[in-house]
Amino acid sequence: MAKLTLTTFVTLDGVMQAPGGPEEDPSGGFECGGWMVPFADEGMIEYANETFDRAGAFLLGRRTYDIFSAYWPRVTDPEDRIAARLNTLTKHVVSTTLKDPEWENTTVVSGDVAAEVARLKERTEEGELQIHGSGALARSLMPYDVIDEYHLLVHPVFLGRGRRLFPDGGLPTAFELTDARTTASGVAVQTYRPAGHARFGTFAGDA
Repeated sequence: MAKLTLTTFVTLDGVMQAPGGPEEDPSGGFECGGWMVPFADEGMIEYANETFDRAGAFLLGRRTYDIFSAYWPRVTDPEDRIAARLNTLTKHVVSTTLKDPEWENTTVVSGDVAAEVARLKERTEEGELQIHGSGALARSLMPYDVIDEYHLLVHPVFLGRGRRLFPDGGLPTAFELTDARTTASGVAVQTYRPAGHARFGTFAGDA
């Protein structure tokens, strides 16, 4: 059974909306698109290559799929490790409106998404089933505890607005840090595994 992983760029205040450019996702009046670009360096590129090298299939939300499918099929350099994976491996897109995807090796997931994702994990025999970006999809799956690892690339910037990865009102959850590194530009790359319900305590002594 494949491990389901989520890899996403976030700011110090948890925003993940439109990291790659101003026009990527201006919904809700978001005017800070492209916030990760000044921090992209060799360390980030190498980490991305390592991540995509582990992929066996992809699970994407509709918005991320549209962004990816508008760019990556045009990258034909056989030495580009990200393009090679995205253009050849199966891409499962969660959507109720996408009917006839043009990007090769794309399937559409609808209906009971959590149940279908569990089946996809069973059917992916090699590599990871990877989510990239796809915030709405990730948030919809969090209550079902099907995401096995979170790879968060935390950028040293605060925005104060925009869609965040973790929703208000979500289930309190503990995580175990399993890997960490920092790029030269200051991006903290952290890998977490869910570790059950969050625990609470107090430093107050007995009265």
